[in-house]
Amino acid sequence: MPLRRLVSAAAAAAVLAAAAACTDTVGVHTSVADATALRIGVKTDQPGLGLRTDGGDYEGFDVDVALYIADELGVPRESVEFVGVTSRERERVLVRGKVDLVLATYSITQLRKTVVTFGGPYYVAHQDILVRAGDTSVDGVADLAGKRLCQGAGSNSANRVIEEREVAAVRVERPDYSDCIDLLAEGEVDAVSTDDLILAGYLATAPASFRLVNAPFTSEKYGVGVAKEDLAGCEAVNRAITRMYQDGTAAWLLRKWFGDTGLDLNTSVPQFEGCG
Repeated sequence: MPLRRLVSAAAAAAVLAAAAACTDTVGVHTSVADATALRIGVKTDQPGLGLRTDGGDYEGFDVDVALYIADELGVPRESVEFVGVTSRERERVLVRGKVDLVLATYSITQLRKTVVTFGGPYYVAHQDILVRAGDTSVDGVADLAGKRLCQGAGSNSANRVIEEREVAAVRVERPDYSDCIDLLAEGEVDAVSTDDLILAGYLATAPASFRLVNAPFTSEKYGVGVAKEDLAGCEAVNRAITRMYQDGTAAWLLRKWFGDTGLDLNTSVPQFEGCG
């Protein structure tokens, strides 16, 4: 999900300064285009996208896309190591060289592009709303006024409701969206608003407990995070994503993970942001 929106130049400068400070301990990045092994950051608690199973394996759409990209880069499955990351950690692990790529519902934003490079997007999701199954009071974003709205730390979802659309929801923040879903189930919050793929994944785990409002109001471009200076790697990632859509793999993966959710899935290759 999107990073909390920083509106002042001073705040943006602070992010850049922090990133620059981290590079002292990183060393020189090599291009993922020439990699023989990859460490890839993914989510651990988002069903359908990035989930760590009880057996310690990782599964989901982001995981499968990551494996496809790795294969196109010439890196076999046994040489791919997945690393669990939260929304708050995504820039930091890339800047510090802890991972080579990040595929973790990582929306492309102008601020983030000052710190990392993005391949893709590999999918364009849309922000939507999840409520309890019996709640008929929310049919769209405007109905969130006065509602307790939960977001995961490091996300921008509540800002898009409260600041961008000037809807006076009550912000509640928890470390991860899985915590928000628990609060929603317990009646401690009234709604969770984030990308529709994320919400659909949670809905699929408990379809009798929740309702997807199905009233999208943003576009969220899921990018592949690459080290800032690795333009060759970014271009190689883009070639892999293009092939993934052209050979039908993207459509198959989307149906595999979200075909039963009722979402209108886009199986055409998204327009890339460019690596420069």
